[in-house]
Amino acid sequence: MDWMWWITAIELPALGGLFWLLQSHRTAVERELKALRDDLATFKLHVATTYASIVYLKEVEARLTAHLTKIEVKIDRMVDRALGAPHNPGGDVAD
Repeated sequence: MDWMWWITAIELPALGGLFWLLQSHRTAVERELKALRDDLATFKLHVATTYASIVYLKEVEARLTAHLTKIEVKIDRMVDRALGAPHNPGGDVAD
C-alpha cells in the first residue's frame, strides 16, 4: 500500500472527523456554560431581591429578644408571687 494513498484516504478524513467532533463538543460545552452562568445570575438576582437583608434580620431579632425578655419578667413575677418572695428586677438571680 502506498503511504500517500493511506494518508489521503484514511488518515486525513479520520483526523478531520476527530477535529469536527472536538469542535462540536467544545461549542456545546460553551453553550451549556453560558446557560449555567445566565441561570446563576438570575438566581443571584432572585436571592438579592426576595431574601431578607441582614439589617431586617437584626431588627426582627431585637424585637423578638425584647418580647421574650418581657415574657421572662412576667414569668419571674408570677413565680415570685406564687412562692411569696418579693420581685427583685435588678437582683443577683442567675439567668
